[in-house]
Amino acid sequence: MNIAIYIYDDAEVLDFSGPYEVFSTAARIANQPDVFTPFLVAETLQPVTARAGYRVLPHHDVAKHPPIDVLLVVGGVHDAEMHKPAVIDWIRTQSVTAQHVASVCTGAFLLAKAGVIRDHTVTTHWEDIADLREMFPALTVLENQRWADAGSVTTSAGISAGIDMSLSLVRRFAGDALATATARKMEYDWRDTAA
Repeated sequence: MNIAIYIYDDAEVLDFSGPYEVFSTAARIANQPDVFTPFLVAETLQPVTARAGYRVLPHHDVAKHPPIDVLLVVGGVHDAEMHKPAVIDWIRTQSVTAQHVASVCTGAFLLAKAGVIRDHTVTTHWEDIADLREMFPALTVLENQRWADAGSVTTSAGISAGIDMSLSLVRRFAGDALATATARKMEYDWRDTAA
């Protein structure tokens, strides 16, 4: 499965590096590199400056990338991304053909803006719950929830919760044994239930 992780300037570092580590570690443990192939996608191929000046090079841009099985949109300071029609249209278009769409933290705002989540049950970082409810009142926004599973869309709370959600996606697509082994390999205390 191709796991496309959308990043942008001022994205939260663990929002993308945590899920990337989960999927790449799962592939390594499975001894089947193509079980999960994570890659970073950005608006352009220019370096992205994430939070605290962390610079990273995307593998692909929105104009040219491999087919996407799972689209994961990360959070951070997302305001500028909300006002980029090309980015919002790309998220909307990819969500139609992807098997699954996910977000970490305030990535949920971008999914909502793109119309990927409309009346779904979702979550986001605790600091942003009130804003998400206000901006998108048709959503049911859960508090005190590590992630929210709405069928073909999964959203997670902030930062480290994206690791928990990603492990749950490994479990969904490749089984509990691989998800558990991945968490153990990462020496991560996986909260394997959403609440």
